[in-house]
Amino acid sequence: MAKPHFHVTAGLLWKDGKLLITRRPEGSHLAGYWEFPGGKQEPGESLEACLEREFLEELGMKVKAVEHLLEIDHDYESKSITLHLFRCSWLDGEPVPMGCDDLRWVRPEELSDFQLPPPDLQLLPAIRNLAGSLEDPPKGFHG
Repeated sequence: MAKPHFHVTAGLLWKDGKLLITRRPEGSHLAGYWEFPGGKQEPGESLEACLEREFLEELGMKVKAVEHLLEIDHDYESKSITLHLFRCSWLDGEPVPMGCDDLRWVRPEELSDFQLPPPDLQLLPAIRNLAGSLEDPPKGFHG
């Protein structure tokens, strides 16, 4: 029997040269790992809408997914995923850990100091290479 396959989004949100990461809550798959905010796409939902919904649910803030940067495939033991990475624009609200255990703003070179899930680890070289050109426009910019 084939493993279920999911499309998952992750967002890069910048503030003062740092990226937002969140810690997965206890009781979840990979609890305690740090990751870029995002989550699993619901049926009938666009990837952009998924990411924007996840930021609102997990962090209480509004963002706009403005650029699809890359995607990677990853196989876990019981499922496979395609992880879609987006650059986000900050529209409104301050991040509060509602659907996650904690949050941090970190410089791209500090990401390897955190325990990240395997798919997020695969993103690090691209994020470091693009870091200078990906910093987000000022808060409130609506693209």
